[in-house]
Amino acid sequence: MRKYHILIATLVLAVDRITKWAIVQRITLHDSLDVVPGLFRLTHVQNQGAAFGLFSDSPSEWKVAMLIMFSIGALAVVSALLWKNGNAMNVTAIALSLVFGGAVGNLWDRVAAGRVVDFLDFYVGSHHWPAFNVADSAIVIGAILLLSEIFMAPQEEKALSQ
Repeated sequence: MRKYHILIATLVLAVDRITKWAIVQRITLHDSLDVVPGLFRLTHVQNQGAAFGLFSDSPSEWKVAMLIMFSIGALAVVSALLWKNGNAMNVTAIALSLVFGGAVGNLWDRVAAGRVVDFLDFYVGSHHWPAFNVADSAIVIGAILLLSEIFMAPQEEKALSQ
């Protein structure tokens, strides 16, 4: 079953790398391309902070190194959990595979350039959601799946795990 986990993570990484490359090649930094006017556009931005621009304004010279270290730590935890679930193909394993692939995608950018390429830009009027990318999407979907497993597990399973 581990081959399927690796396949999922690799697909996330490949789609993330291809989409980021395409954005960098076709849209100048800080320019946008309207896809659904008033709702969604592709906007080439580079995030020097964490998810959704957190800490991007921090002047700390250690910011990138700390974000890289945090990413490596998170990957180690996710890897251990995936290894533990290695013989299962369930929602938890799929969620962890999505998180792993997304984390590697953003770590790649951070190590290579010190920043992450974001481009998915949703908005309504003047209200904007921070731009994000495919890796961020995979991480969020994986996290939602993990949370749904925790909170939606039958009560018998919850009692047994305590």
